[in-house]
Amino acid sequence: MEVHTVAKIFISFAVLGVFGLVVRLYNSLVKQPEKLRSKLRKQGITGPKPALLLGNIREIMKARNATVTAPPSGENPVYHNCGSVLFPFFDQWRKQFGQVFMFSLGNTQIIHVNEPDTVREITTCTSLDLGKPEYQHKERGALLGQGILTSNGAVWAHQRKILAPELYMEKVKGMMNLITESTTTLLNSWKGRIEAAGGLAEIKIDQDMRSFSGDVISRACFGSNYSKGEEIFKRLRALQEAASKKVLSTGIPGMRHLPTKNNREAWALEKEVRRLILEVVKERNEVGYEKDLLQMVLEGAKNSDLSQDAIDRFIVDNCKNIYLAGYETTAVSATWCLMLLAANPEWQDRVRAEVLEVCGGQMPDSDMIRKMKQLTMVINESLRLYPPVAVVSREALKDMKFGDINVPKGVNLWTLVVTLHTDPEIWGADSYKFNPGRFANGITGACKLPHLYMPFGVGPRVCLGQNLAMVELKILISLILSNFSFSLSPNYVHTPALQLVIEPKYGVDLLVKKL
Repeated sequence: MEVHTVAKIFISFAVLGVFGLVVRLYNSLVKQPEKLRSKLRKQGITGPKPALLLGNIREIMKARNATVTAPPSGENPVYHNCGSVLFPFFDQWRKQFGQVFMFSLGNTQIIHVNEPDTVREITTCTSLDLGKPEYQHKERGALLGQGILTSNGAVWAHQRKILAPELYMEKVKGMMNLITESTTTLLNSWKGRIEAAGGLAEIKIDQDMRSFSGDVISRACFGSNYSKGEEIFKRLRALQEAASKKVLSTGIPGMRHLPTKNNREAWALEKEVRRLILEVVKERNEVGYEKDLLQMVLEGAKNSDLSQDAIDRFIVDNCKNIYLAGYETTAVSATWCLMLLAANPEWQDRVRAEVLEVCGGQMPDSDMIRKMKQLTMVINESLRLYPPVAVVSREALKDMKFGDINVPKGVNLWTLVVTLHTDPEIWGADSYKFNPGRFANGITGACKLPHLYMPFGVGPRVCLGQNLAMVELKILISLILSNFSFSLSPNYVHTPALQLVIEPKYGVDLLVKKL
C-alpha cells in the first residue's frame, strides 16, 4: 500500500513536470514570439508568415538554393549586385513589405531596417541597452557581429576604454615596417612563381592574402609567440567556417545544444582556441612585457575589476575580434580589391602611376600612403561593393524606440549593409558598377547619405581594426602594383559567398606578370 502511494506521488510529480515543460515550451516557441510579432503588427510592421520552430528559415534556404548555380568562368564582372546574390529573399520581402519588415529565424524575431533615418539612429545609438544579439552571446565562438565580441555592456564599455581608437592607431603606426616586411615576403613568393612559369603565372591569390594578413596580425598581436598566433588563426578560420553553417539555425530552440557533427566540430575548435590563447597569455605573464596588441589587452584586463573568468573571456574574445578585424577582413578585402583592379585595367594603370609617382621607388611610409588619393578611392569603392560584413545586427535589451518604431525587448534589428551600399537612390544610376571616381571628394561627396557607407560599421561601435586594415591594404596593394601587372584568369568564376564575411566562393585566379 505504501509503495503504491509513493508510486502515485512519483507519477503525479512526473505529470506536473511534463506539464510544466509543455507550458514553458509553449511560452517560448509560440506565445512569446507571437506576442512580439503582435506588438510590431500594431505599428503596421508586417512580414512573411513564420512556421512553428523554423520561422522563415525554410523560405530563406529555398531562395538561397535557387541561386547557387555559378556563372561561366572567364567573364569580367561589370555588374556587382552582391545583395541580390547573397540575400534574394530580402529583395523579395522588400518589394512585398517595404524597407521595414519583420521575419523570424526560429523563435528569434528580427526587424529588417533599411530606412535611412532609422538606420542613422540605430548605428549612432550609444546606449548599452542596444547590444549584441543574444544568439551571438550563446555562439561566442561563431565570431558573429562587427567589432565587439564581449559578453555584456559593462565589459563592452571597458573594452572600448582600453582599446580606444587613438591608442590603437598609435600601435598601427608602429607596425608599418612589419606590414612592409610581410608584403615583401609575398612579393618574393610571386616573383619566384612567375619566373618558374616563364614570365606569366596563374595565381589563386586568396591563400596568399590570408598568409600576408595572418603574418602581420600574428606578429602584431602575439609578438615573439607569433608562430603560435598563426596556429590560433588557423583554428579560428576553421571555427568561422563551422559557425557560418549554423547562422540560420541559431534561433531554433535547443539547436545549439544538439551534438550534431557541425556543433561537435565547433565545440572542439572553440575549446582548442581558448586553450591556445590562454597558453600564450600564461607564457607572456612568465616572460614579461612586449609591445604588441596582446599586451594592450592584458594590461586592460589587469587594471579592471573583472573576475578571473571574465578576464579570460575578455582576453579570448578580444583575440577573436583582432582576428576578424585584422586578419580575415583585411585578407578578403584585399582579394576583392585586386579582383576589381584586374577586371578594370584602366584603374589599375591609374593607381600604379600614382604609386610610382608618390613613392619614387621607395617603400611606402605613413606620409606616402596619405597622398595616394586614387588608391584610397579604389579601396573605398571595393569596400562599398564587397563590404566584409554584410549585416549589422543588434538586439533591444529593453523596450526602445528608433524613428517611428517601438522595438520590444528581445527583438533584433538587422541593417543590410550590402543593400545600402548599392542602392541606386543613394549612389546613383551606376550604383552596381565599379566607379572609384565617385569617391574623388571623399565619402561625403560619394553619395547622398554618407552615414549609410559602413564597411567597418559606423558610429560608437565602429570596428576598432579599421585603421589597421586600411594601412595594410594600402601598403600591400601599392607594392603589388609597383611590381606586377595582372588580369583575371579565364578560370575565374565570379561568385560571392557568405561565410560570416563576404568572400569569393571559388577564389580569385589572376594572371600575374612582373613589371
